[in-house]
Amino acid sequence: MPEQDWFLSATERGNPDSTLPVWSDGNLVEPLIHGATYFDRLVTEVRALREGDHLFFTDWRGDPDERLRDGGPTIVELLADAARRGVVVKGLIWRSHLDKLAYSEEENRHLGDAVEAAGGEVLLDQRVRRGGSHHQKLVVLRHPGRPERDIAFAGGIDLCHSRRDDADHHGDPQAVTMAGAYGDNPPWHDVQLALRGPVVGALDLTFRERWTDPAPLDQHGPISTVRDRLRGADLHPDHLPPRPPDPPPCGPHRIQVLRTYPAMRPAYTFARRGERSVARGYTKAIRRARRLIYVEDQYLWSKDVARLFADALRANPGLHLVAVVPRHPDVDGRLALPPNQVGREQAVELCRAAAPDRVHVFDVENHAGTPVYVHAKVCVIDDVWCSVGSDNFNRRSWTHDSELSCAVLDDSRDERVPHDPAGLGDGARRFARDLRLALWREHLDRSDDDDLLDPDSAVRAISAAADALRDWHAGGRAGPRPPGRLLPHETRRLPWHQRLWAVPTYRLVYDPDGRAWRDRRAGSW
Repeated sequence: MPEQDWFLSATERGNPDSTLPVWSDGNLVEPLIHGATYFDRLVTEVRALREGDHLFFTDWRGDPDERLRDGGPTIVELLADAARRGVVVKGLIWRSHLDKLAYSEEENRHLGDAVEAAGGEVLLDQRVRRGGSHHQKLVVLRHPGRPERDIAFAGGIDLCHSRRDDADHHGDPQAVTMAGAYGDNPPWHDVQLALRGPVVGALDLTFRERWTDPAPLDQHGPISTVRDRLRGADLHPDHLPPRPPDPPPCGPHRIQVLRTYPAMRPAYTFARRGERSVARGYTKAIRRARRLIYVEDQYLWSKDVARLFADALRANPGLHLVAVVPRHPDVDGRLALPPNQVGREQAVELCRAAAPDRVHVFDVENHAGTPVYVHAKVCVIDDVWCSVGSDNFNRRSWTHDSELSCAVLDDSRDERVPHDPAGLGDGARRFARDLRLALWREHLDRSDDDDLLDPDSAVRAISAAADALRDWHAGGRAGPRPPGRLLPHETRRLPWHQRLWAVPTYRLVYDPDGRAWRDRRAGSW
């Protein structure tokens, strides 16, 4: 399969300032569905680190007291214990906004303080565009002299409260406050990747580029800067140990690391005009879609992104778009809720206008009927190309915040029928198809997947299951509950008086544009 048909070339990446490889061959990738699965694996891998090994991480939010297993350890215990053993522990966490605004400034600060007391170094990083955030969720574990043990974790799961849920979706006992519809322990659906092979070196480089960037850590926050200095906070990163050679090849997966960095001043030395390979990678892959685009996403709410789906649907009459999204935004209230609603309503309606019968949007509930918050960022196209990362399908993630995603092509063909759903000669690939089927089996309460292989029968099966559950609710829940957890997602148009202020607020605050002006004018990513 010609990788250049799916992956970006060096020129298409559009960032000559980085030495990140165009893509990496010979990797082994494992999807870790649910935070409980990821956290359990993370504990096992970190506890195996020895003196002189490396533990590097980036995160949007870190809660020191979050338990990674029922009996612990907590995140801070795991990281601090590693530092005390002589592991080189380095972390970059977004400085964040005030806790009073439902963010995590104090939690992020406390995690850094505790790890530094044990001998590690965790810095609060505010090198972002104004109003932006560092949203990457990455852990890199290196074993100098034992490269076959190197592993990295990348995806959508933060090291914080509410993430440790499992397939039953009863929620994390340590929960963040969300919209009331999600209850006291919001059920949470998420996906992370465990990666081995040469791609670990590329992800290590991604961390090192940010760590060694010379721009001051404390941008755009004079009050926070004064507080940091009064408290003696570490504002200057120490040197990193030499970067080990890339791990040896170990599997059939080719991976392209995709990133977002905004155009900003002072510019990143490794992305002077920003990097939008996330947007460009998705754009290239979506244009190759012929039969099925499957998306799980927290914020499918940008018209700029939805237009790509709409164009693909119009160009390919056999193409279906299936999306799984949260039933409700994570916040409610008169001021916060309308801007969250208006973006998704615009995006979904734009897609449905292009292909009314081929756009299928669902949300998820657990077996008790409580909505599940979908935080995953997954895309599978024609069971060939797939991506898992921190980025959402919105303009903010594609241009404004820092993001990190891994696109995967599997050298292993899947021999189940249909062998080549798209008819382009690429053939279905085992990793992409297995990931989609694993997610669909859970959502549908299925153990078999015979009718989920072909895109057309798969769409019929998932739609029928969602309709049956909807009708059961509408009928007063009479009789046994139908299998499955999906319901057709409903959007509603806001009244004009709310749209007057919600639309500009959404575009300026919730979904801003981080491109340089010349790129905005050209309409290019």
